[in-house]
Amino acid sequence: MVRTVFITGATSGIGKACAEKFASAGDNIIINGRRKDRLAELENSLQNNYNVKVFESIFDVQNKEEVFAAVNNLPEEWKGIDILINNAGLALGRDYFDEADLDDWETMLQTNVNGLLYVSKAVIPLMTKRNSGHIINLGSVAGKEMYEKGNVYCVSKAAVDAISKTMRIDLLQHRIKVTAIHPGAVETEFALVRYKGDKTKASDTYKGFTPLTAMDIAETIYYTASLPPHVCINDLVITAISQANAIYFKKD
Repeated sequence: MVRTVFITGATSGIGKACAEKFASAGDNIIINGRRKDRLAELENSLQNNYNVKVFESIFDVQNKEEVFAAVNNLPEEWKGIDILINNAGLALGRDYFDEADLDDWETMLQTNVNGLLYVSKAVIPLMTKRNSGHIINLGSVAGKEMYEKGNVYCVSKAAVDAISKTMRIDLLQHRIKVTAIHPGAVETEFALVRYKGDKTKASDTYKGFTPLTAMDIAETIYYTASLPPHVCINDLVITAISQANAIYFKKD
């Protein structure tokens, strides 16, 4: 069966890897992002490599009006969303609480928490109509254990954990699956964004061990989305073998 998969933050990292993984299995993909050039490039790649249908949905998850307008105005053939992957998110700064930038805090909360809520609230009615669907939320080990200088990033991912649990309870009546995926260190643009373009600090993040890749997470997500209808993986933490949790690493 060909499914329709809606992926936020699909222009890079885990979101892009998810688009490639699901498209390689023959699923049709709605790709979201803010960068039109990257979305167009990804659309061409998916169509040429996998011969699937792709729909670009350009909006910023932080903007409530843009989110609801984009989802409400989807063409009819794209409204049968089977899987929503709430992947859009970021970390900004690595500072002590008293030294952190308020703008960084607000951007993280608006993207990681409010953005996830907006997109979910817009898409869920399309699932409840059919009494089926699967929502996959990208959390982090940072939402499971707090660490020094993680402050509001940790808070935002703890919120994703809590939101996923409450969603799962409230959507039971509609037979909608909810899965939360909590990755450890994944080598993507994550660190470069967190350190605001400082390539040295970004590369130091992954020094001394082999981190996860975006495709490692995409393959895990694909697995959780491909189980029998009566099976739901609720909560899954995944790390590299060198990482025990958000705090403990064994580096070379």
